[in-house]
Amino acid sequence: MKNGIMECSVCHSKLVSPSAKTISRAYDRHKSRISSKQRALNVFLVVGDCVLVGFQPILVYMSKVDGKFNFSPISVNFLTEITKVFFAIVMLLLQARHQKVGEKPLLSISTFVQAARNNVLLAVPALLYAINNYLKFIMQLYFNPATVKMLSNLKVLVIALLLKVIMKRRFSIIQWEALALLLIGISVNQLRSLPEGTTALGLPVTMGAYIYTLIFVTVPSLASVYNEYALKSQYDTSIYLQNLFLYGYGAIFNFLGILGTVVVKGPSSFDILQGHSKATMLLIANNAAQGILSSFFFKYADTILKKYSSTVATIFTGIASAVLFGHTLTMNFVIGISIVFISMHQFFSPLSKVKDEQNGVLELHDVHDKQRYLLISLLI
Repeated sequence: MKNGIMECSVCHSKLVSPSAKTISRAYDRHKSRISSKQRALNVFLVVGDCVLVGFQPILVYMSKVDGKFNFSPISVNFLTEITKVFFAIVMLLLQARHQKVGEKPLLSISTFVQAARNNVLLAVPALLYAINNYLKFIMQLYFNPATVKMLSNLKVLVIALLLKVIMKRRFSIIQWEALALLLIGISVNQLRSLPEGTTALGLPVTMGAYIYTLIFVTVPSLASVYNEYALKSQYDTSIYLQNLFLYGYGAIFNFLGILGTVVVKGPSSFDILQGHSKATMLLIANNAAQGILSSFFFKYADTILKKYSSTVATIFTGIASAVLFGHTLTMNFVIGISIVFISMHQFFSPLSKVKDEQNGVLELHDVHDKQRYLLISLLI
């Protein structure tokens, strides 16, 4: 640092101070110079995310028997984390074999220990994800797959607020209006009445559903923003090494949840394979692939793009659930989805770019915005 100016190791931008704001802005400048291969990777991530997120609630629905789960949801989450850990190890081995001469070895003890210290903050989003993955199953007891997907889109607004607070991101008025349109679209879809009955807690379904929805929206939003900050703050560390820590922490937290279940329900609940079927195996594979894609989004793209790409999966989920399970696509759903697409188009439009004042000079980050706008336009 010299005269209060610090150079970013990612894109060599001149930064005023080493804060969350400078990390965010330096990364945006880095993204404006991405190669065609990286842009292709972004397209692949968005398309893959749409497919995987769209199938996730459907697979959860298929895993239910008479409206209930014959397996422990925590066991699915634990097996998912183990699958992701195995994938991270395999990719680390492959990456180490293709290292160039002179590069710091990925598999050395010193590299592993240093990376573990630098990425210890990944334990926080790992814990939050463990809680969120359990909530995904709880939400399925109240809503059909399409409704669950629409409710999860509420995370976009919460994420935007957290990005503004934690990473000092700036959004234009047009972008805030786009987020407001998104909420309107979700609300239009939710004009239907909730199912009648009571929950296992003895609360009316409407009350229990609202409580779970609040937690379901807040916890993963905080996890996503914190995960993006943790991954990008250690940008030079291999993403597979970071994933190994993240998924390792997640496996530990879910295993602790299994032990807690054993204490409450008895030793018989320790059988993590009890009640599983082909549908749950597909669910585990889907969740693992979805988590792996998310880590690439958080490190090489951004959380807002990740959530908007997941929103595209809503229409796929709605149509698929209607075809497979006979759920009705109401006019509310069609209108709500239309408003959501308008929101996406408006948010990523070049007209919504934000002016950023840095070192007394106004800089327009329109290149990054145009790239994301074109990407969303292709999908729409």
